[in-house]
Amino acid sequence: MSSHSSAPAALHRPSIALTIAGSEATGGAGAQADLKTFQQLGVFGIAALTCIVSFNPKDNWNHRFMPLDAEVIADQLEASFAAYGPDDLDTVKIGMLGTPATIGTVAQALQARPSKNLVLDPVLICKGQEPGAALATDAALKNQILPLATFVTPNHFEALSLSGMEAIDDVEDLKEAAQRIYAISGAVVLAKGGVRLYGPDAVDVYYDGGTLEVLSSAKVGEAAVSGAGCSLAAAVAAELAKGAATLDAARTAKEFVTAGIKARVSSHAPFDALWQGGVR
Repeated sequence: MSSHSSAPAALHRPSIALTIAGSEATGGAGAQADLKTFQQLGVFGIAALTCIVSFNPKDNWNHRFMPLDAEVIADQLEASFAAYGPDDLDTVKIGMLGTPATIGTVAQALQARPSKNLVLDPVLICKGQEPGAALATDAALKNQILPLATFVTPNHFEALSLSGMEAIDDVEDLKEAAQRIYAISGAVVLAKGGVRLYGPDAVDVYYDGGTLEVLSSAKVGEAAVSGAGCSLAAAVAAELAKGAATLDAARTAKEFVTAGIKARVSSHAPFDALWQGGVR
C-alpha cells in the first residue's frame, strides 16, 4: 500500500468573478441573475450591490429604485479586493450602477485595482429615475466606466445611445453600431439585437476590431425576458474568468441565454424571467 494513499486530493480552485450590480427582488435580473449564471458555468461568484430595485405591483410593475450609499459600495469593493488578489480575481462584470455618485465610487475602485477582464452591461436608463438624473448617469457611465471596459454588451437602446446612430433597424445597422462602439471604447463589443430587430432570428453582433461575426438563433417568442441581458454579460464574464477567448465567450453566452429563455419562469408579473438552469 502506497504511503501517499491518505493524502488529500488536490483541491480544485474555481475561477472567481465579481459582479457590481443592483439587487432585483423578483430574482430575474441584476446580481441575482449574475450569481446564478456564474454558478451554473462553474465560476465562484461574488457580488457588490449598488442599488435595490423592486418592481411596484401597485403601479404597473414600474421600477422602485433605491441607490445604496457610496461608502457602503466602496466598503464592499474594498472587502472583495482585499479577500481576493489580482491573480485570484481578474474578472469583473458591471451591471446597474444607477447614479453619478455610484459611478464615481466604482470607477475609483476599478482604477485602483485594474482587472484583466471588465465586462460592462451598459445599463443607461433606470425606469425609476427622472429623465434629468438618467441623462447625468448616462454621461458619467460613458465618461468614467466605458473607458475601463474590455468587453461591452449593449442592447438595442444602449447601442443607439453609444454609437450615436439615428436608428438600428436591421443587422447591417447593428454591425455598424458595433464597429462604432468599438472605435470609441476599444472594448470588444457584443451588440444585442434580440427581439428588437424584425425577422425570425434573435441576432447579436460581435466585433473585436478584427473579427465581425453575427450570432443568430431562432427567436423564442417576441417579448423580452427579464434577466436576459444581465445573464448574457455574466456568462461572458464567467467564460473569460475561465480563460476563454472573447469570441468563444460570446458564443457560449449566446447559447446559455437562448437555453435560459426557452426554460423561462413565469409569475404574476407581466414578464417572464430567464432560468439559468435551462442549459442542463
